[in-house]
Amino acid sequence: MIVYDKEYDVIVVGGGHAGCEAALAAARMGCETLLLTINLDAIALMSCNPAIGGLAKGHLVKEIDALGGEMAKNIDATGIQFRILNTKKGPAVRASRAQADKQQYRLRMKRVLEEQENLHLKQAEVTALVMDGETVVGVDTKAGVRHMAKTVILTTGTFMRGLIHIGLVHYSGGRAGDLPSVGLSDNLRELGFDVGRLKTGTPARLDSRTIDFGRLEAQYGDDQPIPFSFSTERILNKQVPCHIAYTNERSHDIIRSGLDRSPLYSGIIEGVGPRYCPSIEDKVVRFPEKDRHQTFIEPEGLDTVEVYPSGLSTSLPIDVQWKFYRSIAGLERVEIMRPAYAIEYDYVDPIQLHASLETKPARNLYHAGQINGTSGYEEAAAQGLLAGINAALRVQGREPLILGRNDAYIGVMIDDLVTMGSKEPYRMFTSRAEYRLLLREDNADLRLRERGYEIGLVRDEEYGIFLRKKEMIKEELQRLRQEKLIPSQVDDDFLEDFDLKGMQNALTYEQLLRRPDVTSSDLSRIDEKIMETPADVREQVEIQIKYQGYIDRQLEQVGRAKKLEHTKIPQDMQYMGLSGLSAEVQEKLHKFKPDTLGQASRIPGVTPAAITILSIALKSRCGQ
Repeated sequence: MIVYDKEYDVIVVGGGHAGCEAALAAARMGCETLLLTINLDAIALMSCNPAIGGLAKGHLVKEIDALGGEMAKNIDATGIQFRILNTKKGPAVRASRAQADKQQYRLRMKRVLEEQENLHLKQAEVTALVMDGETVVGVDTKAGVRHMAKTVILTTGTFMRGLIHIGLVHYSGGRAGDLPSVGLSDNLRELGFDVGRLKTGTPARLDSRTIDFGRLEAQYGDDQPIPFSFSTERILNKQVPCHIAYTNERSHDIIRSGLDRSPLYSGIIEGVGPRYCPSIEDKVVRFPEKDRHQTFIEPEGLDTVEVYPSGLSTSLPIDVQWKFYRSIAGLERVEIMRPAYAIEYDYVDPIQLHASLETKPARNLYHAGQINGTSGYEEAAAQGLLAGINAALRVQGREPLILGRNDAYIGVMIDDLVTMGSKEPYRMFTSRAEYRLLLREDNADLRLRERGYEIGLVRDEEYGIFLRKKEMIKEELQRLRQEKLIPSQVDDDFLEDFDLKGMQNALTYEQLLRRPDVTSSDLSRIDEKIMETPADVREQVEIQIKYQGYIDRQLEQVGRAKKLEHTKIPQDMQYMGLSGLSAEVQEKLHKFKPDTLGQASRIPGVTPAAITILSIALKSRCGQ
């Protein structure tokens, strides 16, 4: 084994969405960082849908941006359709989503990595970790080169022992067109990691020249695209539509006729698939009463004819795929450019992680992305960012950045993973966040910008803009509390429109804006100043006023929960034989090894009574 003549602070293994954020974070925080990936031309490649964001996922992207990550800036620069979802619902569940130019997204991210100071890129397959006792000190590559480092981050995606399935045909691959990673997961098993098997899939890529779009329903983006990044002023890219199509009974009959050759239903695939993003054959089998399923035909870029039929992933044989896709109205002549497939891959149960994403079996080793059992670009990128931050903080001798469930969706996701593990691909939802009214997309910068600045990821210029916004919000809230609507000085039409005729006492503008039927735009009829503030400030002011009661209630809940979250449990805590705890609870605590009482309280099967007993045991131990 040849030892490379340079020791790094951080080595990142994998160049997907998690790896990119991890490497950039560590390098921007001043650490000498090496990114190793099997194929340098596939950095930040969108292996599945060519889009960023969506329900709950948009929250993650905004939080990544607020902390100083790159994903939001990258989609703003390469997005070709932007939409805000759930606009008719409350602000807590509104979400941003954008179609990407797939190749431009990849190329821009690669360029950002290449131009980043302190960051080095090399093409190599990592086959094993180099250990010094229980501490990782480097990695070995297939080419026989050993790279030494103070910390290592694994972001292996679907590559560890990746196996691709198309019907009854299967072959090794990290994804279509790329080699798998062989050896690393066996090495992790030898080190005491609980390695499991998961499955995901992707639809075929279709030739848009063979689709009759005149028979499909066009879906356009928002007239005024709203950027993801708090640093992007406006979207300049050309915008294009998606198109909506539907399967039919004939489509479903074709699928049923091929199930005997489906790897999902013939027992060939062992890995557990994503419950919330099932293949089309899963949908047909599980929901036989549905006579059609919707698909969005999404463009893969401005300079390609390839399109992506969202929601139609499958691992059926290629001849069944031909018949199935051509059974859809408008797609009767469609040509498949790349077949759909399923892929199985190894992952490591995330209960073996601390909330910092450092592993429990190996010190200075961090895991991020699909190796932790998650699915989705956004979930991966968020974990990558936190792993990169915490690896850098470890090198610098500083305390890790731990985001709680009341701080960010990132905190909710990581806490779910480390307290419950993952037996199926994990996907973020707004329903997972119990404090979702506090964790909105619109206030991600107010929640996290300061933390990003403190750790060294948010630039001075961006932080200055944030501080000015924060001050403007404060000043506008104060002004609206003082300014008053005096009935005798207001046009009768305004009073009549908002059922205020006959009102005797004056109302502050804040009280007026708190009413559900009054918006900032309505208030501007009597208060011209409100429209002089920037739109993002105006939006923030209106949300804070309208939802203040609910927000205060959630803040009280957070306050009550903080005591548990801040009570740390020593790593050498002995649970087996602890008086008062059932054998089942003892085994769960011994297996999960929670870092705090808060984490322990969320382990399935650990009761409130057990937490009380554990709390008393901790106090007794401290008293000793």
